[in-house]
Amino acid sequence: MQHARPLPNYLVQRFQGWKATSYAENHAWFRRLASEGQHPRAMIISCCDSRVHVTSIFGADTGEFFIHRNIANLVPPYQPDGQQHGTSAAVEYAVTALKVAHVIVMGHSSCGGVQGCLDMCSGKAPALEEKSSFVGRWMDILRPGYEKVKDLPEEEISKALEQQAVLTSLENLMSFPFVRAAVEAEDLTLHGLWHEIGKGGLECFDPKLGGFVGI
Repeated sequence: MQHARPLPNYLVQRFQGWKATSYAENHAWFRRLASEGQHPRAMIISCCDSRVHVTSIFGADTGEFFIHRNIANLVPPYQPDGQQHGTSAAVEYAVTALKVAHVIVMGHSSCGGVQGCLDMCSGKAPALEEKSSFVGRWMDILRPGYEKVKDLPEEEISKALEQQAVLTSLENLMSFPFVRAAVEAEDLTLHGLWHEIGKGGLECFDPKLGGFVGI
């Protein structure tokens, strides 16, 4: 691969700092992780957004979470068509191989992917309608969620659609036979969260109340 280049110096320096401090102080733990493999208790499906730092939010240690990130923290419906499905593969591995006890879907405020879906579905982003748009075809997953919130007041619709992204993903998770089987056997629980970046807030979906409530 002739296009690859050396790592930027600032990242090299950060790595060296980590190796000299965090790793040096916990090298026995890292060696144990390497020899015994990973045993995370939870899988977290979050957005690729650089502002969403799930390990910091929950104070997680190395090896604690199995984390999968994609645009707008979406899970597609179960579709065993022999094609390549990154998110579905991550869910399958977490549930069937790692036997995680929890799958957590976490959305967030000011989500660019969700805004793209909103613009696309309201006719303001024709480029996303093109078959060649990877983002647009991915955000098609959220079209049913848009239909549920499109008539809300303009100032409410973005947050509502961000939360619909979480609920859509939870619904789609249950379309995976191995997820449904684990949930029904009470070996797995599903959770939906929405993170307010600016205020550091966190809301959890409560099925009894039919909405998200602050933690």
